[in-house]
Amino acid sequence: MKLQYTRHNIIRGAIIYSTGDTIASLLLNEFSIYRLLGMILIGATVYAFEIPNYFAWIDRKTGSLNGIQKTLAKTGLAIAYFNPLWIFRHLAFIKLFSGNYEQINSGLLLVALWSFLANIPISFIANFIIQNKIKLDWRFLASAIFSALMAIYYALSETIFN
Repeated sequence: MKLQYTRHNIIRGAIIYSTGDTIASLLLNEFSIYRLLGMILIGATVYAFEIPNYFAWIDRKTGSLNGIQKTLAKTGLAIAYFNPLWIFRHLAFIKLFSGNYEQINSGLLLVALWSFLANIPISFIANFIIQNKIKLDWRFLASAIFSALMAIYYALSETIFN
């Protein structure tokens, strides 16, 4: 198994994830250069490495399936990846880079859970399209764009669900 961690994905992850979070931080009047730099770092490293590799794993895992079974399996596995713990981690990164360490607690996990549950219909549609209609080489870009939009939602979800 060859791991994917390409220059294109590093650049895409850095730009797209930080752009979504910057929009969210501006909407909430929480912009910080440290937060921006941190999200650039996370987008270029953690997300640019793990997401393309997980998507490739989904393709391998569902390779023997066909039809609706394959479609639902790919969509479900993508949704399972972007679960409440993933959202919590993303929100924790925001808190960490914003210098708000004390706000990384079980309340943030509850926000992530409610955010995930409220988002399931939108996430299902987006992940269906990303996993079943977009070629593997372009899935990280598509997912990053969707995630950038969701980063705005996740940042706002703390206000909505807290």
